[in-house]
Amino acid sequence: MKYSETVDVIVLGFGLGGGIAALNAAQTGAKTLLLEKSTVPGGLSICSYGAVRSAHDPEQAFAYLQTTNGGRTPDDVVRALADGMCGLEAYVRELAQINDARVITSVEENEEREKAGDPYRRQIRGNYPLPGTDTFYHTSVVDVPGFDARKDYPWANGAPNGPKLFKVVHDNVIAAGVDIRLGVGAQRLITDPSTREVLGVTVLQDGEEHHIAARRGVIIATGGFEGNADMKAQFLETHPVFNAAARHNTGDGIRMAQDLGAALWHMWHIHGAYGFRHTDPAYPYGIRAKRFPDWFPGDADKVNLKMAWILLDHGGQRFMSEYQPYTQDTGVRPLSHFDPITQKASRNPAYMICDDIGRQMYPLGKATSNDEGLRYDWSDNNLQEVENGIIKRADTLGELAKKLGLDASTVKTSVARWNALCAAGKDTDFERPAGSMLPIIKPPFYGSTMWAVISNTQGGPVHDAQSRIIDVYGKPIPRLYAAGECGSSFGHLYLSGGNIAECVVTGRIAGCGAAVLQPLQQH
Repeated sequence: MKYSETVDVIVLGFGLGGGIAALNAAQTGAKTLLLEKSTVPGGLSICSYGAVRSAHDPEQAFAYLQTTNGGRTPDDVVRALADGMCGLEAYVRELAQINDARVITSVEENEEREKAGDPYRRQIRGNYPLPGTDTFYHTSVVDVPGFDARKDYPWANGAPNGPKLFKVVHDNVIAAGVDIRLGVGAQRLITDPSTREVLGVTVLQDGEEHHIAARRGVIIATGGFEGNADMKAQFLETHPVFNAAARHNTGDGIRMAQDLGAALWHMWHIHGAYGFRHTDPAYPYGIRAKRFPDWFPGDADKVNLKMAWILLDHGGQRFMSEYQPYTQDTGVRPLSHFDPITQKASRNPAYMICDDIGRQMYPLGKATSNDEGLRYDWSDNNLQEVENGIIKRADTLGELAKKLGLDASTVKTSVARWNALCAAGKDTDFERPAGSMLPIIKPPFYGSTMWAVISNTQGGPVHDAQSRIIDVYGKPIPRLYAAGECGSSFGHLYLSGGNIAECVVTGRIAGCGAAVLQPLQQH
């Protein structure tokens, strides 16, 4: 094997996890190379809300995460994440010093929103009433002086604070002297056949293969498999599931780890909801329905934000609460139902119905992407989407049903039932929060097919508490680490902001761990 160059640590993937891993490796003294196969940095992280899930008490955080992982993730791995979350606020504030960025917690943010009369509040606590839930909160970078996301990261189309958090990390990575290369895709890991030690990486750059040696270790931070249709078809229950962003996350790191015998865990577990498909076949993403603030089970009576739509199945009947406590995470699950009688996934696609009052309330969808030269901005009044055919419009419910391919009488019956529930002030069918209920009464009426949409996958190679990738026999693969979403520890229920926190926690562990290994002599 002839190597074109030699470094200490190679990090694959420049999202938040890869950036933090590279930063910590460099700060520990390692000559670090950070590779990203896309022509732009940021991965999926830059599209996120940028809310770093933090915690006050490690024991309470562990208790909550242990429950939400449903026994699928070893306790020591869960504890490493819980312990790491307790230092995240201080760490984010430390990172923010590089560009004098402003950092606030969710408590401070809610106080500011209340003063401004903003009805949106960030959920403090975990998402569910489980042991330890009260220890959690969010830490966010809300202002970076002189930074304009549309100018500095024009390819990033997501939530406002995601690019700000990434900018802070990006600046730190540059300041640490990390060698960043974009448009360089890792192909395979290079190993010693006798010891199984990872020696380096074969990469593809400008159509040519190069072999790069790593004296100390390799960290895989390539994300999940949202952009790989074949892997989604094999690992996920429902099909198809359209990715909301990150088409470059094609499971490369997962396959490279598998090639060395890595074990996999919770490949079924995804973070997702439901959303639209663009009528332009060239647009590569599903478009998630408008995100609503999360609500806490037991506090449904505090919800006071109207959701404009209901969802119907192929039979024209409502089948779920459209507004679950954390809709962007579990909203995808009811769409996975398979009807053995009809031999169809009778809820994928589902069908959204709303009226003209709902259409005027807010944008019904929110597109996200991190691709050079690609951007779709949903219109404020949804009329652009009516014009381009994403949303259908009709003067009557019967006409709308026909445009959607549904039985008109069943649709009218389902809407009438919904309106009666709204009049009664309680959804006795599926327990949607009363404060979110809005009747569908004013024509014209609007509808659209709504597909299962994935924000990100959680499955991938198993790692231990030291972020070392583990093989099918429970042994660490020498000199190989994972960071971020590539084999997330979340194995049953997600925690909002949890993957961002995990990127930071596992990135720090992996970066430092790889950097302190004894260097290979043959390099």
